[in-house]
Amino acid sequence: MTAEGKEKLEQELEDLKTKKRPEVIERIKIARGFGDLSENSEYESAKDEQSVVESRISQVEEMIRFADVVDANDVDEDEVSVGKKVTFLEDGDDDPETYQIVGAAESDPIAGKISNESPIAQGLLGRHMGDKVQITTPGGSMDVTITKVE
Repeated sequence: MTAEGKEKLEQELEDLKTKKRPEVIERIKIARGFGDLSENSEYESAKDEQSVVESRISQVEEMIRFADVVDANDVDEDEVSVGKKVTFLEDGDDDPETYQIVGAAESDPIAGKISNESPIAQGLLGRHMGDKVQITTPGGSMDVTITKVE
């Protein structure tokens, strides 16, 4: 995971513990005041939300605890690695594609961040600017040339 990804997880954890958890606890207190808990949909809803929040807190804490933060500066400047942006051109295509390779927990393909476990990233990791690479994806193979690593 990148340092940026770990920082986002730490911010999410802080938000869950200091804002979300207290909000849910307050909803539970209010719902208890409505009477019979066996027929109290507000109480059930708040308890369900509490379960989701607590589960996410545990999940994020574990992700942070076992995070392996990768420093993209520890590899050659033109080598594709986690944390770096790579631009490549598929053979027969005039439009270059650019992705940042990140840890699985922080991937967001719409934002141009792909998981280091994805087929495209697996085909590019360890390669250098100028390398021609054949990448096998579920949709078939593609031949690309790495044009930029930053």
